[in-house]
Amino acid sequence: MYGTQSRRDVAYEYQAQIPVLRPSIHARRANITVKFQDLYGFTVEGNVDDVNVLNEVREKVRQQGKVWWALEASKGANWYLQTHVSSTLKSSLKFSALVNAITLKRLIRKGIPPVLRPKVWFSLSGAAKKKSTVPESYYNDLSKAVEGMVTPATKQIDHDLPRTFPGHPWLDTPEGHAALRRVLVGYSFRDSDVGYCQGLNYVAALLLLVMKTEEDAFWMLAVLLENVLVNDCYTTNLSGCHVEQRVFKDLLTKKCPRHCFNEKCRIYAHLEDLEFDVSLVATEWFLCVFSKSLPSETTMRVWDILFYEGAKVLFHVALAIFKMKEDELLMTHHVGDVINVLQRTTHHLFDPDELLTVAFDKVGSMTTTTISKQRKKQEPAVMAELDQRLRRLNSVNGDDK
Repeated sequence: MYGTQSRRDVAYEYQAQIPVLRPSIHARRANITVKFQDLYGFTVEGNVDDVNVLNEVREKVRQQGKVWWALEASKGANWYLQTHVSSTLKSSLKFSALVNAITLKRLIRKGIPPVLRPKVWFSLSGAAKKKSTVPESYYNDLSKAVEGMVTPATKQIDHDLPRTFPGHPWLDTPEGHAALRRVLVGYSFRDSDVGYCQGLNYVAALLLLVMKTEEDAFWMLAVLLENVLVNDCYTTNLSGCHVEQRVFKDLLTKKCPRHCFNEKCRIYAHLEDLEFDVSLVATEWFLCVFSKSLPSETTMRVWDILFYEGAKVLFHVALAIFKMKEDELLMTHHVGDVINVLQRTTHHLFDPDELLTVAFDKVGSMTTTTISKQRKKQEPAVMAELDQRLRRLNSVNGDDK
């Protein structure tokens, strides 16, 4: 994709990919709901204010693109790969590497230009390195080897294909279904412990839209499941996902404690009084990595950070969603009301900068080390609960015989 085009040509192509949305004069006057397509082909419903927000966001994307092109011109096309500082800095004091690392982190939080996203993700996530450890023909050989095989995973994949972003102009076509199937089936054989878990179809579908090729999408899925997200998130008992739920609940408690004189802190206590379980919304957030909850362009901004800084961004974003709607959540009286507020909020978060500003500036600092310690703390309780569940299930099955 990049080898045959000059940077200038790619830049022009990139600018053309970001159209300005123009609702009709009738829609503007009546302020009615309008439908429009986002950058990744999804049909979005919103009012004219939403359209204006999207246009502002797209203008920021254009400006951000100019910054990336200027850096490529001055530092070289792959300047962002010269950012490893943990050992290099100590041994040789390469100040330029440190500057690049700081610059890159700031730039990624502001968003990677869509046309550069495939190669930046592939390099920084570790997918390129993972791919380099196997023969060049690995993915094609795997796809051919498993073609026609039938397993419980392939049956579930076939069931889920038509339900994965229905109505999308490419994903919901025979060609799109076939590509998504090959990626998911291929990975189900690569990692038999995971096989296939519902939720991965949405993740893989968005990866296909960004990476453009099946093979690159496959390796991005591999690095996401094997290196970026918590272990066992998609295994049969979803133990990793249960751990994440407990960590998130604990973080919500700490960020919004029950005994607090500040009204803004009372959100967790209020949700607890309503007997609201955060897993009712957070399970989908973590399993689908927000791909099914946030608008696609906002999801991509979250993933920009995910593939560079790691899974801690998922907790930042989840906490930010609750924090952004604290006042409204405090006025709810039923669990269903809470779910409606959160779903309405996520589906209309068209401004990723608003979300990420809250996530990093107002939620507070969280390190990967802190998250890892929380996971280790929660793992025994999760495994004990799952074991108890299994014992109850076996007991019931034994009684039925």
